[in-house]
Amino acid sequence: MSGHSYEKYQSPLTSRYASPEMSKLFSAATRFYTWRKLWLNLAIAEKELGLGITEEAIQEMKEHLTLTPADFETAALEEKKRRHDVMAHVHAFGLVAPKAAGIIHLGATSCFVTDNGDLIILRDGLDLITEKLVRVIDRLAKFAEEYKNLPTLGFTHFQPAQLTTVGKRTTLWIQELLWDLRNISRARNDLGFRGVKGTTGTQASFITLFEGDHEKVEALDRRVAELSGFNQTYPVTGQTYSRKIDIDVLNALSSFGATAHKIATDIRLLANFKEIEEPFEEDQIGSSAMAYKRNPMRCERVCSLARHLMILSQDALMTNSVQWLERTLDDSANRRISLPEAFLTADILLSTLQNISEGLVVYPKVISRRIAQELPFMATENIIMAIVKKGGDRQVCHEEIRVLSHQAARQVKEEGGENDLIERIKKNEYFKPIWEELDNLLDPKTFIGRAPQQVDRFLADYVRPVLAPYEETLK
Repeated sequence: MSGHSYEKYQSPLTSRYASPEMSKLFSAATRFYTWRKLWLNLAIAEKELGLGITEEAIQEMKEHLTLTPADFETAALEEKKRRHDVMAHVHAFGLVAPKAAGIIHLGATSCFVTDNGDLIILRDGLDLITEKLVRVIDRLAKFAEEYKNLPTLGFTHFQPAQLTTVGKRTTLWIQELLWDLRNISRARNDLGFRGVKGTTGTQASFITLFEGDHEKVEALDRRVAELSGFNQTYPVTGQTYSRKIDIDVLNALSSFGATAHKIATDIRLLANFKEIEEPFEEDQIGSSAMAYKRNPMRCERVCSLARHLMILSQDALMTNSVQWLERTLDDSANRRISLPEAFLTADILLSTLQNISEGLVVYPKVISRRIAQELPFMATENIIMAIVKKGGDRQVCHEEIRVLSHQAARQVKEEGGENDLIERIKKNEYFKPIWEELDNLLDPKTFIGRAPQQVDRFLADYVRPVLAPYEETLK
């Protein structure tokens, strides 16, 4: 019982939130499978270029790429003895593929598997992130289309400003997500492969293996990259690939974290207004004490985890800055935490945002009531212009409506009443020439400018072309 998992700390990223596919990607099973696949690719390429590696050795390696529980136990015991994880797994692989035992890891340094393996996992992780990000963009695009014409009160400084529409506000979120997609795609497409570079990046061991044949060493570098799914290797490295690559990746993910936080915060503010809510399940409990509450717990989770994601890029920045000369090992422990956590956190944020975006609830009547509370003040300029068109004096009209506006403001702020500016205008004989026009002058749709047209153009010109290559993913 003492060894049970619930008596040990488990990261909530994997035990509570992350998707199975992202959790598996950063698992020990995937990591060490990737190492074995890299050793296989190295052996295949070395054999193709003339080294004495048998087909039987290659076949045995192919048959034992996936580690068994016994393999893990063997490697753990060996690592405890040797204090070296890579050599422990070389030993474990050799035991199950004895015909290949003598050529596994031939000419390589530990970073051949650790760094190339990390690059493979980063690439695959960015692919998973991209698929999920595209889904969130697609769901929000549908929401923007549905509500492009629904007027809502806009805010600047979190104070009532001019009207916008629910759909137009959503495009502000989508635009930032499109930039995140650009950043993440760029980081993914810029990834190269460390390849076969040797202990300090000079390829000295490989030039010895191939008896001074530089062309074969370069061909080996290219071939192993090709077998591993990369079309380029970094032209020069130290012992590791530059940790600046980690900066590029984590910066893109951290930047997405800022977007996620912004979106979730906006929804939380609107939930307080009771204008828009995240999905709330039938049996969900909002508060243990206050049964009526509908707390925006999904958006709160997004904000909470987004803060964690945003700071992880600092780990990559500081790690890269202290990589002395050809490398130092003070990167390893940090990267074992920061890289998986960045991907797991981004994955969780996207899954949660997808859930939110697929079930957003809009309350048009609440939105309309809030507009009605503020619109009379916003309509004063329209009212002045209407009086002027009837032959009135602008300055006189301005003073008349200023007085009434202040009276209505006192009614709202000091007496807690409704905004009755329009009723005051309807009782004031000065404004009688436009009484019949007031309903048209106060139509919210006349205050939203080109918001619906902007939504249409944005979706047509910027969103749908980006989503088009992912049509199969979005089904």
